[in-house]
Amino acid sequence: MMLKDVMMMILGMLILILGVLIGVAFLTLLERKVLGYIQIRKGPNKVGYMGILQPFSDAIKLFTKEQVFPMYSNYISYYFSPIISFILSLMVWMLIPYYFNMISFNLGILFFLCCTSMGVYTVMVAGWSSNSNYSLLGGLRAVAQTISYEVSLALIMLSSIMLIMDFNMMKFFIYQDLIWFFFLMLPLSMCWFSSSLAETNRTPFDFAEGESELVSGFNIEYSSGGFTLIFLSEYSSILFMSMLFVLLYLGGYNMSLFFYLKLIFISFLFIWVRGTLPRYRYDKLMYLSWKSYLPISLNYLLFFVGLKMFLS
Repeated sequence: MMLKDVMMMILGMLILILGVLIGVAFLTLLERKVLGYIQIRKGPNKVGYMGILQPFSDAIKLFTKEQVFPMYSNYISYYFSPIISFILSLMVWMLIPYYFNMISFNLGILFFLCCTSMGVYTVMVAGWSSNSNYSLLGGLRAVAQTISYEVSLALIMLSSIMLIMDFNMMKFFIYQDLIWFFFLMLPLSMCWFSSSLAETNRTPFDFAEGESELVSGFNIEYSSGGFTLIFLSEYSSILFMSMLFVLLYLGGYNMSLFFYLKLIFISFLFIWVRGTLPRYRYDKLMYLSWKSYLPISLNYLLFFVGLKMFLS
C-alpha cells in the first residue's frame, strides 16, 4: 500500500510539473498576443493555426542554441543557479493538492514564504557568478526589490491568516463560502496584487531589466538553456502568484471551471499592466513598499486582530 501511495505521489508531481510547463508555454503566447493587440499589431500568427504552436518552436530554438559561458565566471554556481531557480519555482506548486496527490500542507503559507525567499539567492548568485559588473548590478537591484516587497507580501498575507487562523491554504475556500475576502479587504488585495508584480519582477517594477545602464539585468551572460530556465521560473511564479490571488481573495481553491477562469483573468491582468504602465523610477522603489503598503497592511492587521478578539 505504501509503495502505491508513493507511486501516486510521484505521478501527481509529474503531471503537475507537466501542467505547469504547458501553462507557462501558453502564458507566453497569451502575453505576446495581448501585447501585440495593445500595440495595434498581430502577435505570433504564423506557426501552426493562429500561432498556437509558437511556444514549442520557441522552446526548441532556445534549447538548441549554443551554450556559451564567460571565461572568468564561477562556473559551477553560474551553471546551477538557473536550475535551482527553476526547481524552486516548481516546488511551490506542491501546495496545490490534486486529488491523487495526497499532499496537503498544514503549514502551506510558511512553505510558500520559504520558497519565495530562497528565490532571492538564485538571482543574487546568478548575477554575481557571471563575474560581470552589469549582471552584478542587475542582480543587486533585483534582490533589493524582491526582499523589500517580500516584507509587504508577508504582512498583507497576515491579515488573511488572522481571519482564518490557519496556515493551510485549502482553508481559504471554506471561509470564503458566503463572501470573498476581496470585498472584505479591497485596498489590501490591490496592495497584494501590486506587491506580487514587484515580487515577480514585472512591469512597472521590472528594474532587473534595468534602465539605460543595464541590459536585461542579472541574466545578460546567460544564453540557450540557462536563459530559458530563468525565463520559465519567472513565468511559472507569475502563474503561481495569480493563483495565490484567487486563493486568498477570490473564493479559494476548487477544481472547477470558474476557478480556472479567475486564474486566467488574473494572469491576463499581469500582461495588461505590462502593456499599459511605464517603468517606475528606481529611486521610487522603496517608497511604495515602505511608505504606502506597510502602514496600510499594519493598520488592517491590527483591525482584524481587534475584530477577531471582539468576536471571540
